Amino acid sequence: MTPPPRRLLIVEDDAAFARTLARSFERRGYAVSTVNGLDPLQAALAEGAAPTHAVVDLKLAGGSSGLACVKALHAHDPAIVIVVLTGYASIATAVEAIKLGARHYLAKPSNTDDIEAAFERAGGDADVALGQRQSSIKTLEWEHIHEALAAADFNISEAARQLGMHRRTLARKLEKRRVK
Repeated sequence: MTPPPRRLLIVEDDAAFARTLARSFERRGYAVSTVNGLDPLQAALAEGAAPTHAVVDLKLAGGSSGLACVKALHAHDPAIVIVVLTGYASIATAVEAIKLGARHYLAKPSNTDDIEAAFERAGGDADVALGQRQSSIKTLEWEHIHEALAAADFNISEAARQLGMHRRTLARKLEKRRVK
């Protein structure tokens, strides 16, 4: 009996990274397709693309949110195994990604082995080591900003209003520590 085909959809706006990741997964027996944002994702799903697995970058070009892609994928088929991959992880976006249907949330750099292991892990691990380090004020501020951004669907003006700060101040903070 042959195993069912594994069809992977990569949602990534960095073409070089998407190509490298696609080649790596193709060598592992996945049928891979890539899209670079929410609109191409919705078009691919409308055309009948039926991925079994997906890797979604959190922040896409043009201010698109990978969280919206996770929501669209999960709505299309709740059985799709989704892993969110980001260069700038935060607790707020990790929680939102899981709530929206992602199985796991990985911080870059993560390799193909890490992603494939995340595909296979269906449940949580109660024995995971708890960190001893307390969060710094900057980390807490960054997480609070991310919560507001997620709540505002990554609209900077709305997030700034919710945070009670000027839009340009928030934009400068985001520019210092890019959200990816």
